[in-house]
Amino acid sequence: MAVNRVEPVGWPEHGDAGSPGLTVAEAVAVQDRLRPRVDLVGPGPCRPATVAGLDVAYTPDGDLLAAAVTVLDTATLTVVDHAVSVGRPAFGYVPGLFAFRELPALLVALDRLNTRPELLVCDGHGVAHPRRFGLACHLGVVTGLPAIGVGKTPLVGGWTGPGPRRGDTAALVDAGEVVGRVLRTRDGVKPVFVSVGHRMGLDNAVARVLALTPRYRLPETTRTADRLCREALAAATGPARATGRGPGSRTYAAGSRG
Repeated sequence: MAVNRVEPVGWPEHGDAGSPGLTVAEAVAVQDRLRPRVDLVGPGPCRPATVAGLDVAYTPDGDLLAAAVTVLDTATLTVVDHAVSVGRPAFGYVPGLFAFRELPALLVALDRLNTRPELLVCDGHGVAHPRRFGLACHLGVVTGLPAIGVGKTPLVGGWTGPGPRRGDTAALVDAGEVVGRVLRTRDGVKPVFVSVGHRMGLDNAVARVLALTPRYRLPETTRTADRLCREALAAATGPARATGRGPGSRTYAAGSRG
């Protein structure tokens, strides 16, 4: 797969993804319009054969990104398909509106897959978002695929716990509403933050994340997609420019993508 050239990333032909040149107010209005379409019940696939991980890496100055999708066989957790898209961010750096920055490139990468995944696992958030419509929700609604968000750090909410053992959970609560689960994937290791994106129930989302974390804190979907997008960015720009995370990344934003 050729990833050594920068490709212009526009908005793919997905009418619900928004359009170029949106203002912040217009982007918020798109989220408000699409939010009622989110299916929080699911239940979603309980034994998916294939699961996709999605991640985005940026150059340190944030002016170039690489979006990657890896499709894993859930029986072996090996990568069976993958695709990347390298280009310019489609929106400014605005917390809570990262989907508008990254969705175009992620949709291009998804369209390049030869395998249609049964579940999308986003390195970010779903309904655990100030407007209950994070990246995982937006991707799920636009593609129609079941989707969940797995964040390294919270974007909203508070919690008590979870316990110290793998599989222990605590409710992630924001403004009196349960918006996700705080999940311990390794004994004694800091937890991850799981929330529904689309066409999934929260219990099933947590079960799928546990199935994807047999050895490490983060799901294998996230680990493989992270590696691929960094490699794609390095191929497009050179290793020295691709090693950092700029103001467009969730590392810069305290580890949160919404």
